[in-house]
Amino acid sequence: MARSETIIPVFDHSSEPNVSRMPDWVRQSLGSGEVYGETARAIHAGALNTVCEEARCPNQGECWSRGTATFMLLGDTCTRACGFCAVKTGQPDAVDNDEPRRVADAAHAMGLNYVVLTSVNRDELLDGGASIFAATLKALRERNPVIGLEVLTPDFRNWQTEAVTEISGALGERSDDAPGGAPRLVWGHNMETVPSLYRTVRKGSSYERSLRLLELAAAHSGVEAKSSLMLGLGEGFNEVISVLQDLRSAGVTRLALGQYLRPSRRHLPVKEYIHLDTFAAYEKEAKTMGFSWVKAGAMVRSSYHAEE
Repeated sequence: MARSETIIPVFDHSSEPNVSRMPDWVRQSLGSGEVYGETARAIHAGALNTVCEEARCPNQGECWSRGTATFMLLGDTCTRACGFCAVKTGQPDAVDNDEPRRVADAAHAMGLNYVVLTSVNRDELLDGGASIFAATLKALRERNPVIGLEVLTPDFRNWQTEAVTEISGALGERSDDAPGGAPRLVWGHNMETVPSLYRTVRKGSSYERSLRLLELAAAHSGVEAKSSLMLGLGEGFNEVISVLQDLRSAGVTRLALGQYLRPSRRHLPVKEYIHLDTFAAYEKEAKTMGFSWVKAGAMVRSSYHAEE
């Protein structure tokens, strides 16, 4: 895809963004009610991890109150130390091969018709944990043959081709086994930020490697590729547009854009609270580029309302 001319936004809310306090449009729901409690019980009864809790997602209250959650496979300890992420870093425990069954049991108990699976980075494993993703997808489909399935995977480093083959093939080679023309599998991998910030924001990761994984996933029949960026870390408008162009060239069709919120004082500071007009401008540009599914807003995260 040829790159477009430089885009200049038609708005300018402030030349020096004020980050002294959170703006009115950034609001977190605490969550409550019977459904929230049922979601929590189903997750904790299976001794499962969720990115909602481990990454301190601001949407946990809303999502759990709707009966949805993103299951985090392969433990709660990551082998990388990204500057934005609240998931703890260290030496992970041994792989739990019974985890796929427990995830399927929890999804059944929650009555889910759409499941999102993610994981920590497990760089010490040869396959990066791909076999656990594949086994969990199979277990979920065995319990519910028409359940909607989405994965949000790490980059798998040097195991990308094998990982994509194993995970995309876990549900068979047919692309017509999902109802209503839905994809057999949505494959998400988050670019997170623009190339100029990778060394600070995503230590141990590579922009080109992440883009390559999405390209490999998008090439498989019945798979739709998805990615997400956090905004407000110091990126420029045109830098973001350039990433979107790279994603479309790689075959990515689903996109989520959200505001970075600092999990703690140990993490990278917020450089800017992105105005709603800017999110709207990004969404318009993304749809013009041909993204078929776009979510853009302060509270949007990669799995936010993923079932829609």
